[in-house]
Amino acid sequence: MKMERLIGILSILLQREKVTAPELAEQFEVSRRTIQRDIESLCRAGIPISTTQGAGGGISIMEGYRVDRTVLTAPEMQAILAGLRSLDSVSGTRRYAQLMEKLSAGTGGLVSGGAHMLIDLSSWYKTTLPPKIELIQGAIEQHRTIHFTYFSPKEESVRTIEPYYLVFHWSTWYVWGWCQMREDFRLFKLNRMTELAAGEPFPPRCAPLPNLEPERIFPPKYQVTVLFDPTCRWRLVEEYGADRFTVEPDGRLCFTGGFPDADSVLSWVLTFGGKAELLEPEELRQQLGDLTATLADRYRGGN
Repeated sequence: MKMERLIGILSILLQREKVTAPELAEQFEVSRRTIQRDIESLCRAGIPISTTQGAGGGISIMEGYRVDRTVLTAPEMQAILAGLRSLDSVSGTRRYAQLMEKLSAGTGGLVSGGAHMLIDLSSWYKTTLPPKIELIQGAIEQHRTIHFTYFSPKEESVRTIEPYYLVFHWSTWYVWGWCQMREDFRLFKLNRMTELAAGEPFPPRCAPLPNLEPERIFPPKYQVTVLFDPTCRWRLVEEYGADRFTVEPDGRLCFTGGFPDADSVLSWVLTFGGKAELLEPEELRQQLGDLTATLADRYRGGN
């Protein structure tokens, strides 16, 4: 992409006194004419670049505007590399790793091969998720709407939105955009989308950053109290932390927490089988009793 190439060229110019157009063309696998257009774009963006012809000539940033290469330390460059590698784990390519190699050109070993942080953002949906991310990313850059069928706990609907941000949160990918149906900004989970397609161009509006506080996205409706068998400690610690439950005199674990809807409570408690007892609220305790009775009748009948 052009933006990635511009960042790479600028980084090389900041790290080296002078570089030639053929060198840049070979580095980024483009033509010399493309490099010339990129240099013109950087100049229009306010970067003071000078070019000289002939022997010893080349492209450089004007004296007095150069950033010392030590502005980025080795740990900082390693952190950037880890972030770029994490994006490759989503797309299944080496696009961002290659960008990092270009960014680190001329740094004299500032980025070593001994990275000790790996971030993998890939999911179980490796065949369906990357194409969605690529399509949405292109739509955001080109200011085009996207259309899709969306499946939520409340309904199945066809949506058209103006996409503004791809968001990775709660171990899941979302898109944040202006929903034409709701006439407001909404967060949509990519795994709930089907028949995704790019639509018509739209004039971009001022888009606020999404408020990703759990209480904002999933406002708690039920405060629940659940008793767990001691063997469930590892799951409670993993999912909610060690400070969300207390140990009862008999060794059982008393958990309290908020949930956005009844289905979330019931389905979560059922995943523990007979090792969990829902105490409060009473209405959900009754619903869980009715549900387990129905399941017992169904499977007895199957025998």
